[in-house]
Amino acid sequence: MSYCSVIEYMSEDRKALHKAYHDKLYGFPIHDDNELFCRLVLEINQAGLSWETILKKEETFRKAYDNFNIEVVAAYTEADRERLLADPGIIRNRLKVNAAIENAKTILQLQKTHGSFEKWLESHHPKTKEEWVKLFKKTFKFTGGEIVNEFLMSIGYLPGAHVADCQVYHEILKTGPMWAGAK
Repeated sequence: MSYCSVIEYMSEDRKALHKAYHDKLYGFPIHDDNELFCRLVLEINQAGLSWETILKKEETFRKAYDNFNIEVVAAYTEADRERLLADPGIIRNRLKVNAAIENAKTILQLQKTHGSFEKWLESHHPKTKEEWVKLFKKTFKFTGGEIVNEFLMSIGYLPGAHVADCQVYHEILKTGPMWAGAK
């Protein structure tokens, strides 16, 4: 059963949470570097947990990480790390917190060399999932196969976010996802 169809069998409160993400965000291209960073941080934090946990905590993640402003997060100090590790509104895992901060620093460097995080992604397209995973592991912290796969599916770089008979799948096709060969 696909993510697309399993939503229909959820309780109303769970359905509302998942449907909003499924219908408006999942698989759609993102052109804002801070939002790309947000999605990467959320995917990293989902590792070992349910996506529902992350969806429920998204707003507190935004507050804790200064709305995912890359420059601000890259400048976090040890006091910021400790603040994050003490925040019950997010996932308090030292490796994940450190990954967010270090990945923000990496993205700043990618912006300098490529103009933007998005342009860095575009410069490596197309790649297979395996090639993307190898590149991400070399470039970023805490990015294994599932994290990279979900991140890239969620931003339209790899197919699989929706099944072909899903209405949202056809909406995404109109936006020109990278996996469909559009830029």
